Amino acid sequence: MIEALSYPFFQRALIAAILVGGTASYLGVFVVQRKLSFLGAGLAHAAFGGVALGLLLGTEPLWVALPFTVLVAVAINWIKRHTRLAGDTAVGVFFAVAVALGLIFLSLRRSVNVDAFTYLFGSVLAVGPLDLILGALTALLALATLPRLWGRWAYATFDPDAARADRIPVDRHDYVLFVLLAVTVVVSVKMVGIILMAAILVIPAACSRLITSRFVVMTAVSVVIGVTSSIAGLFVAYEADLPSGATIVLVQAGLFFLAALRSARHAKAGGHGRALV
Repeated sequence: MIEALSYPFFQRALIAAILVGGTASYLGVFVVQRKLSFLGAGLAHAAFGGVALGLLLGTEPLWVALPFTVLVAVAINWIKRHTRLAGDTAVGVFFAVAVALGLIFLSLRRSVNVDAFTYLFGSVLAVGPLDLILGALTALLALATLPRLWGRWAYATFDPDAARADRIPVDRHDYVLFVLLAVTVVVSVKMVGIILMAAILVIPAACSRLITSRFVVMTAVSVVIGVTSSIAGLFVAYEADLPSGATIVLVQAGLFFLAALRSARHAKAGGHGRALV
């Protein structure tokens, strides 16, 4: 295990795992508490459309996937707020459109799409300096929301009408949240893969929700679970020669089932969870 740390590719992967695990888990609490778990899958597959377009154009896929996915995130939020459609319906529509466009873009490329499989399933070997820079910038952006936006996002999560009555610009702040989620998804897919990205957003936050009844604690616990499980999963993947993204998700799933069993035992013993505050 110590030997793995001597390899540059593993060092890059470890840093990426910490950045991805921390940022996705921090934002994931809002995804889980707002019942938007399907959003992670929708944005990840929107990133697939952008990646495929980047491959078709022969440019760095991330530079195309970033604006493409951000545009989809903004469109989903706009439709959710300005039409009678529910949020999951809007996500489902863009999910399908992005996948269809991605498949068309890949078919037009007419060559072996090895790079596409890297983004679909993730690869520690594919993590490069650019990915680390983008991951660090995204983590800093997420950290910058703590002093001002975290509390307002939390307020709007539990009582959006009261937040609006207090003159908090809920709609504008939600656009910021959706855009940050889109950026996080795009910069994470190289490590985790498009198919598993939604799990990284949801599982640590869901696990934390089973452990604590306070939202501020839920946020902190989610980040701890996201970072530690990503590190543990990466080492297990190296030792067992398994795909890193899948192993990280399975480690997180194991923690989730342990938390679920604990919560079930607590409920059976007569414990009652309090509402998140």
